[in-house]
Amino acid sequence: MRELQDDPFYELLRSYPRCVVDVLLLEDDASYRGLQSHREVLLFAMLKLIERDLAERHADEVKWGEGSTGEIFPWSLDIGKAQAVSIDPASLLVVPEILRVDRNGTVFYDCDWEPNDTNCGGQIPYWYAFLEPPHGADCKPEDLRRLNAALFPGGAEPLEAYAWTTDWSNYFDAGHEWWGAACWTVYDRDRDRFAVLLASATD
Repeated sequence: MRELQDDPFYELLRSYPRCVVDVLLLEDDASYRGLQSHREVLLFAMLKLIERDLAERHADEVKWGEGSTGEIFPWSLDIGKAQAVSIDPASLLVVPEILRVDRNGTVFYDCDWEPNDTNCGGQIPYWYAFLEPPHGADCKPEDLRRLNAALFPGGAEPLEAYAWTTDWSNYFDAGHEWWGAACWTVYDRDRDRFAVLLASATD
Protein backbone atom coordinates (compact mmCIF):
# COMPACT_ATOMS: atom_id res chain seq x y z
CA MET A 1 0.00 0.00 0.00
CA ARG A 2 1.24 3.50 -0.74
CA GLU A 3 0.17 7.11 -0.67
CA LEU A 4 -0.18 8.82 -4.03
CA GLN A 5 1.88 11.81 -2.91
CA ASP A 6 2.34 13.28 -6.40
CA ASP A 7 -1.37 13.50 -7.16
CA PRO A 8 -2.27 17.07 -8.22
CA PHE A 9 -5.14 17.05 -5.73
CA TYR A 10 -2.66 17.72 -2.91
CA GLU A 11 -1.44 20.90 -4.58
CA LEU A 12 -5.03 22.11 -4.87
CA LEU A 13 -5.73 21.27 -1.23
CA ARG A 14 -2.68 23.26 -0.12
CA SER A 15 -4.29 26.37 -1.61
CA TYR A 16 -6.81 26.18 1.28
CA PRO A 17 -4.54 26.67 4.30
CA ARG A 18 -7.40 26.79 6.81
CA CYS A 19 -8.69 23.37 5.78
CA VAL A 20 -8.65 21.03 8.79
CA VAL A 21 -9.57 17.88 6.87
CA ASP A 22 -6.75 15.37 6.52
CA VAL A 23 -7.01 13.74 3.09
CA LEU A 24 -4.86 10.80 2.02
CA LEU A 25 -5.02 9.25 -1.44
CA LEU A 26 -3.93 5.63 -1.31
CA GLU A 27 -3.34 2.78 -3.69
CA ASP A 28 -3.43 -0.85 -2.57
CA ASP A 29 -1.48 -3.59 -4.35
CA ALA A 30 -3.98 -6.18 -3.14
CA SER A 31 -7.26 -6.68 -4.96
CA TYR A 32 -10.29 -4.86 -3.62
CA ARG A 33 -12.01 -6.80 -0.83
CA GLY A 34 -14.82 -4.48 0.18
CA LEU A 35 -15.01 -3.45 3.82
CA GLN A 36 -11.78 -5.30 4.70
CA SER A 37 -9.86 -3.13 2.23
CA HIS A 38 -11.45 0.00 3.68
CA ARG A 39 -10.38 -0.97 7.20
CA GLU A 40 -6.82 -1.66 6.04
CA VAL A 41 -6.47 1.67 4.24
CA LEU A 42 -7.94 3.49 7.23
CA LEU A 43 -5.31 1.97 9.53
CA PHE A 44 -2.56 2.77 7.01
CA ALA A 45 -3.78 6.38 6.75
CA MET A 46 -3.84 6.87 10.51
CA LEU A 47 -0.34 5.43 10.86
CA LYS A 48 0.81 7.84 8.13
CA LEU A 49 -0.64 10.78 10.06
CA ILE A 50 1.11 9.65 13.23
CA GLU A 51 4.37 9.25 11.32
CA ARG A 52 4.04 12.80 9.97
CA ASP A 53 3.25 14.22 13.38
CA LEU A 54 6.31 12.58 14.91
CA ALA A 55 8.51 13.84 12.06
CA GLU A 56 7.19 17.41 12.52
CA ARG A 57 7.82 17.27 16.27
CA HIS A 58 11.34 15.97 15.67
CA ALA A 59 11.99 18.78 13.17
CA ASP A 60 10.79 21.30 15.79
CA GLU A 61 13.18 19.83 18.34
CA VAL A 62 16.06 20.13 15.90
CA LYS A 63 15.06 23.68 14.97
CA TRP A 64 14.40 24.99 18.46
CA GLY A 65 16.84 22.85 20.43
CA GLU A 66 16.54 23.66 24.11
CA GLY A 67 13.53 25.86 23.40
CA SER A 68 11.52 22.80 22.39
CA THR A 69 9.23 21.24 24.95
CA GLY A 70 10.25 17.76 23.78
CA GLU A 71 6.72 16.54 24.42
CA ILE A 72 5.39 13.73 22.28
CA PHE A 73 1.64 13.45 21.77
CA PRO A 74 0.52 10.15 23.32
CA TRP A 75 -1.05 8.67 20.20
CA SER A 76 -3.44 5.78 20.65
CA LEU A 77 -5.61 3.79 18.29
CA ASP A 78 -7.58 0.56 18.28
CA ILE A 79 -8.70 -0.15 14.72
CA GLY A 80 -10.69 -3.14 15.97
CA LYS A 81 -13.12 -0.71 17.64
CA ALA A 82 -13.76 1.23 14.42
CA GLN A 83 -17.25 0.52 13.10
CA ALA A 84 -18.32 1.35 9.55
CA VAL A 85 -21.62 2.13 7.88
CA SER A 86 -21.96 2.01 4.10
CA ILE A 87 -23.18 5.36 2.81
CA ASP A 88 -24.49 6.72 -0.47
CA PRO A 89 -21.54 8.47 -2.18
CA ALA A 90 -23.85 11.01 -3.81
CA SER A 91 -25.22 12.10 -0.42
CA LEU A 92 -21.68 12.22 0.99
CA LEU A 93 -20.55 14.65 -1.71
CA VAL A 94 -23.50 17.04 -1.43
CA VAL A 95 -22.39 20.67 -1.51
CA PRO A 96 -24.91 23.10 -0.02
CA GLU A 97 -25.66 26.56 -1.33
CA ILE A 98 -25.31 29.64 0.84
CA LEU A 99 -28.70 31.16 1.62
CA ARG A 100 -27.42 34.20 3.49
CA VAL A 101 -24.69 35.55 5.73
CA ASP A 102 -25.76 37.55 8.77
CA ARG A 103 -24.04 40.68 10.05
CA ASN A 104 -21.87 38.57 12.41
CA GLY A 105 -20.55 36.57 9.47
CA THR A 106 -22.56 33.44 10.29
CA VAL A 107 -23.31 31.50 7.11
CA PHE A 108 -26.68 29.83 6.60
CA TYR A 109 -26.88 26.95 4.12
CA ASP A 110 -29.76 25.24 2.35
CA CYS A 111 -29.31 22.02 4.34
CA ASP A 112 -30.88 20.34 7.34
CA TRP A 113 -27.73 19.97 9.44
CA GLU A 114 -26.59 22.75 11.72
CA PRO A 115 -24.32 22.89 14.74
CA ASN A 116 -26.24 22.96 18.00
CA ASP A 117 -26.15 21.45 21.48
CA THR A 118 -27.37 18.10 20.12
CA ASN A 119 -24.69 17.90 17.42
CA CYS A 120 -21.87 19.36 19.54
CA GLY A 121 -18.78 17.15 19.37
CA GLY A 122 -20.53 14.57 17.20
CA GLN A 123 -20.27 13.35 13.62
CA ILE A 124 -20.12 16.27 11.21
CA PRO A 125 -21.15 16.19 7.54
CA TYR A 126 -18.50 16.05 4.83
CA TRP A 127 -19.36 19.51 3.49
CA TYR A 128 -19.29 21.06 6.98
CA ALA A 129 -15.78 19.69 7.58
CA PHE A 130 -14.55 21.74 4.62
CA LEU A 131 -16.77 24.82 4.76
CA GLU A 132 -16.98 25.50 8.51
CA PRO A 133 -13.62 24.88 10.21
CA PRO A 134 -13.33 26.27 13.76
CA HIS A 135 -11.08 29.22 12.91
CA GLY A 136 -12.80 30.59 9.83
CA ALA A 137 -13.17 29.26 6.33
CA ASP A 138 -11.40 30.07 3.11
CA CYS A 139 -13.38 27.42 1.26
CA LYS A 140 -16.74 28.28 -0.33
CA PRO A 141 -19.24 25.90 -1.97
CA GLU A 142 -17.67 26.46 -5.41
CA ASP A 143 -14.26 25.58 -3.92
CA LEU A 144 -15.60 22.37 -2.45
CA ARG A 145 -17.05 21.43 -5.83
CA ARG A 146 -13.59 22.03 -7.33
CA LEU A 147 -11.96 19.86 -4.64
CA ASN A 148 -14.52 17.11 -5.19
CA ALA A 149 -13.92 17.18 -8.95
CA ALA A 150 -10.17 16.76 -8.39
CA LEU A 151 -10.59 14.10 -5.72
CA PHE A 152 -13.36 12.13 -7.45
CA PRO A 153 -13.14 12.94 -11.19
CA GLY A 154 -15.81 10.40 -12.12
CA GLY A 155 -18.35 11.83 -9.70
CA ALA A 156 -20.24 9.63 -7.25
CA GLU A 157 -21.11 6.78 -9.62
CA PRO A 158 -17.86 4.74 -9.35
CA LEU A 159 -17.50 5.27 -5.58
CA GLU A 160 -18.06 3.03 -2.58
CA ALA A 161 -18.05 4.96 0.68
CA TYR A 162 -18.07 4.18 4.39
CA ALA A 163 -18.53 6.45 7.38
CA TRP A 164 -16.61 5.31 10.45
CA THR A 165 -17.10 5.83 14.15
CA THR A 166 -14.63 8.18 15.81
CA ASP A 167 -14.12 6.42 19.15
CA TRP A 168 -11.11 4.32 18.18
CA SER A 169 -8.27 6.87 18.21
CA ASN A 170 -7.41 9.94 20.25
CA TYR A 171 -6.89 11.73 16.92
CA PHE A 172 -10.61 12.52 17.23
CA ASP A 173 -10.55 13.78 20.83
CA ALA A 174 -10.16 17.44 19.91
CA GLY A 175 -13.26 17.32 17.73
CA HIS A 176 -15.25 15.56 20.42
CA GLU A 177 -14.74 18.60 22.65
CA TRP A 178 -16.86 20.88 20.47
CA TRP A 179 -16.58 21.25 16.67
CA GLY A 180 -17.07 17.62 15.78
CA ALA A 181 -15.19 14.75 14.18
CA ALA A 182 -15.60 12.58 11.11
CA CYS A 183 -13.96 9.73 9.28
CA TRP A 184 -14.69 8.42 5.80
CA THR A 185 -13.08 5.97 3.42
CA VAL A 186 -13.99 6.11 -0.27
CA TYR A 187 -13.00 3.61 -2.95
CA ASP A 188 -12.97 4.80 -6.57
CA ARG A 189 -13.50 1.79 -8.86
CA ASP A 190 -12.54 3.77 -11.98
CA ARG A 191 -9.17 4.80 -10.58
CA ASP A 192 -8.66 1.80 -8.27
CA ARG A 193 -7.67 4.07 -5.41
CA PHE A 194 -8.91 5.12 -2.01
CA ALA A 195 -9.47 8.49 -0.40
CA VAL A 196 -9.35 8.59 3.39
CA LEU A 197 -10.81 11.74 4.92
CA LEU A 198 -10.46 12.51 8.61
CA ALA A 199 -11.53 15.59 10.51
CA SER A 200 -11.14 16.60 14.13
CA ALA A 201 -10.57 20.10 15.47
CA THR A 202 -11.52 22.40 18.28
CA ASP A 203 -11.17 26.06 19.16
